[in-house]
Parts: sequence; structure tokens; C-alpha cells
Amino acid sequence: MRVISYNLRKHKASGELVDLATDFGVDALCLQECDTEDLPATIGDLHLADATKGNRLGLAIYYRQDRFTAHDTRTFALKKSLHDHVLAPAHERLIGTHVVDNETGHDLVIASFHAAPLTASNSLRRNQIHAAHAELLSMGGGLRTLMVGDFNYPFFTKYLTEQMKDAGYELSLSDRRTYTRYKVFKGHFDFATSQGMDIDSVETLPRGASDHLPILVSAEYGEDTTAAGPAGPAAD
Repeated sequence: MRVISYNLRKHKASGELVDLATDFGVDALCLQECDTEDLPATIGDLHLADATKGNRLGLAIYYRQDRFTAHDTRTFALKKSLHDHVLAPAHERLIGTHVVDNETGHDLVIASFHAAPLTASNSLRRNQIHAAHAELLSMGGGLRTLMVGDFNYPFFTKYLTEQMKDAGYELSLSDRRTYTRYKVFKGHFDFATSQGMDIDSVETLPRGASDHLPILVSAEYGEDTTAAGPAGPAAD
């Protein structure tokens, strides 16, 4: 299974999506910072599952209908940062789609996630990640889960990896940095967390019009899993 995650930088990179979906033969496409009012129903062979409604620049998930049957898509609000409250409220930071793989019969939740910006603390972002996992459990306990997106977490990822492992999730970074626009803030901003999946690779794709580079996640189904409850957020 191949999934691309891409932060479009306020929809500026939207013109690249057809080529990305076609050139890399993806099964799903997870977007952040997209203009949800300007999204097409299809991108290449991919069909729009749904998009967030609470903020214009939001999240969306596309999937290949000949590969998956979508049963349910939900959006979720997570704890807000000061940036959200003061500048541009981002009400919904998570969208998840429960699909069944038509080829294998596996149930899976695919999710697109966008954490609070760097003006917030790592502690808040960890809280949001744990809360996102908990919300996705509401779509069906024990389902395999692949959550990709902009985690805004370029530093101290080793600690985050340990936190995810304690909560029953695997954190997978890409092979190269996904954000290099500014001299100070460089690193792996975009990555994946998963449960019940074997992540073969996370490849950073070439730069486009966004300040983020898209990532391509290649994954296979792992052994059956019983979802673990998320660990509580730890202080920095």
C-alpha cells in the first residue's frame, strides 16, 4: 500500500496533486493546509473521502476506489494552541477514514493529521498526537491505523518515538528532511505513526511549491492488533 502525505502550504501546491497521484501510483492521498472549498471530487484515480469543514485551510483524504471501500469518515477537533486561539483558529486537526481493502479484506483507518505550529510546545503536540490516536480508536477498536501528516515536531523525535512505542504505535521518519525553508527550523516535520502495519519505507519526494516536501509511505499489513490506549502526555 502506498500513501502520500503533503502539506500544500495554504493550497499553493494543489496543482501538483494529479502528477503525484499518477506518477507514484498511490492508493491514498492525505492533505494538510488545503482549501477545502476548492477540492475536486477526484484527483486522477483517487476519490475524495471527505475534508474538514471547521476551517477553510484544512485536511482531506483521497483514496483509490478500486482498492478500498470507504465505510466512515470523521473529523476531530484537538486541543488548541495559543496560535489557534489568537491568530487563525484551526478547529479540526484530524480526519480519519475507515476503509476495507478490496484485495485482502483488511480493515484499516487512514488518517491525515496537522499538529499545532512551532509556536506551541512539544508537550502540546504530544498531547495532540495521543488525542488523535484516541479519537481514531472511536472508529473501531483494534483496527489497523496509519496516521500521516505534518507533525511540526522536528526536534527531540527520539523521545517522541519512545512515547509512541509505549502507547503501542510505531513512529516512522522519512529518509530525508521534509522542511528546509528556514535556517533554524529544519528537520522531519512530516512522518507517520502506525499500529498493526509494517512500514517498508517513508520516502521524501522532490520539492514543489510548498515549504514542505511530500512523503510517500509504503506499508504492508502486520499481525492483528488490539489497540492500546494512548499514554498520557509527558511534560517537557
